[in-house]
Amino acid sequence: MTDQRQQDNPFDLNDETYGAADLSAILPKSGFPEKERAPRLTYAAIHDELLLDGNARQNLATFCQTWEEPEVHKLMDDCIDKNMIDKDEYPQTAEIEARCVRMLADLWNAPEGPATGTSTTGSSEAAMLGGLAMKRRWEARRKAEGKPTDKPNLITGPVQICWHKFTRYWDVEHREIPMENGRLLMTPEEVLKLCDENTIGVVPTLGVTYTGEYEPVKAVSDALDDLQARTGLDIPIHVDGASGGFLAPFCAPDLEWDFRLPRVKSINASGHKFGLSPLGVGWVLWREEQDLPEQMVFWVNYLGGNMRDIALNFSRPGGQVICQYYNFLRLGRQGYRKVHEACYRSAAYLADELRKTNLVDIVFDGDMEKGIPAVSWKLKDDLPTNYTLFDLADRLRARGWQVPAYTLPANCEEQAIQRILVRNGVSIDLCSLLIEDMKAAIDYFRAHPITKPLTEDEASGFHH
Repeated sequence: MTDQRQQDNPFDLNDETYGAADLSAILPKSGFPEKERAPRLTYAAIHDELLLDGNARQNLATFCQTWEEPEVHKLMDDCIDKNMIDKDEYPQTAEIEARCVRMLADLWNAPEGPATGTSTTGSSEAAMLGGLAMKRRWEARRKAEGKPTDKPNLITGPVQICWHKFTRYWDVEHREIPMENGRLLMTPEEVLKLCDENTIGVVPTLGVTYTGEYEPVKAVSDALDDLQARTGLDIPIHVDGASGGFLAPFCAPDLEWDFRLPRVKSINASGHKFGLSPLGVGWVLWREEQDLPEQMVFWVNYLGGNMRDIALNFSRPGGQVICQYYNFLRLGRQGYRKVHEACYRSAAYLADELRKTNLVDIVFDGDMEKGIPAVSWKLKDDLPTNYTLFDLADRLRARGWQVPAYTLPANCEEQAIQRILVRNGVSIDLCSLLIEDMKAAIDYFRAHPITKPLTEDEASGFHH
């Protein structure tokens, strides 16, 4: 008698993987499939398609973690079914999240008192919450003074896309300080030029995306203190610590950028960047409870208890938060410092080797007192070359390296630079192989002159 299962699915589940009929046809790409497939074969087919992605370890554009300890993988498996938001069903996961918030409050020198903050899906969501809190506090103050609330503005330096999203989504005028005349960062003088009674806040970035440098948080804070003393304008600071928030406390502990400055009311950071957690976790903390407007807090009862919720997203996995706690316990201040100092050593090696080529000017060399472990550079202005940084980036892709080249924002749109982001796992040995491939690429250009250099649009899909 024929097995009913064989009638429904004539494929032998014991077939050799690529000899099986399941893999003898192109996978469905649009129409919803009619029949089920063997799990082993389905996995093999999807796994093969993923081979077409770049090798994450060679992606020197991303800030995000691409290497995790085996224990992190195990904890992610343990938490695959845990909903971070359902604090009634998963109270221990909620407790671990609260521990992380308290530990970050300690790390970022918050005043004594209840730690106020939350995990998020990433630093962009955390930035949105920090920005929204500034807007709500400004609106409340203006209403109390009987003044209009229809023209809020936010001051930033050259920032990545999340702040452009915030200002567009929440109808806030974005006053972004342009780069010009060799100045690539926010300065106190430029901030003060843009401040007025409608300014909801100033956002310095601790690790500017384009170059890797820290913006001068304390100098900006001091300037705003002076502005308040002269005019009465009380403008808060939110620090975008997406990268630097998990670097400066360990590698530049004397740098004043955090809640030690009373004007800093909130901080966001990415756990999945230099916090060393898997992709999908960010953090936002407020200086004190009063700095988080009550209207941003929701109380949810339909999951089984009356639970506090702050984040923009709702259902989301708990594994990344658990792994963040694992890293806090596993590494402590000592371990984080060791990991990050290794990254800074790799960055210093890269900067030195690039200087030796006499082809580039270093924009930022990865100095741990001044920025994140990143190296950025531009071609020397007086160098007669037949190639651009976009050509170099494209050539390196042939060896699997993703080393982004891009133009700077206003007012430096004509200036192309290239950047390497050194994360945990980017060893000096790996960097030495990259340098050799860069030299080989330059030798190739000399032997095969380029008649039409690539443009930014032609060379890369990299965007900030």
